[in-house]
Amino acid sequence: MRWYTPRQVEDGAALYAQHCASCHKANAEGTPDWKTRDANGKLPPPPLNGTAHAWHHPLDVLRTVVRRGGVPVGGSMPAFDDKLAPREIDAILAWVQSHWSDKIYAIWHERDLAAGGGLQAIRQ
Repeated sequence: MRWYTPRQVEDGAALYAQHCASCHKANAEGTPDWKTRDANGKLPPPPLNGTAHAWHHPLDVLRTVVRRGGVPVGGSMPAFDDKLAPREIDAILAWVQSHWSDKIYAIWHERDLAAGGGLQAIRQ
């Protein structure tokens, strides 16, 4: 069982398309060379579909990266704290995680619990 509801995934799809897809691509596949820094030394948008590193991070860290942006962690993603409410960020993360395989999600879930359990999700 996953932490989010089908409604959150549905809402997250529209929010992701509006705010994230232009960089992370329509199906969360990210930039092909996401591990290679650009001319400015920044990392390009990684895949969010469970094939990169997003699933290594607890839910609280994922929320923080969306709120504060990717600059503090070496990327160029803008901060969305002034554009998205906490429930909208959770909906986007629900949509993203809905693309993760059951195996990847299970490993992530165990890591999230070990990190203090950021699964205090905002349910709609």
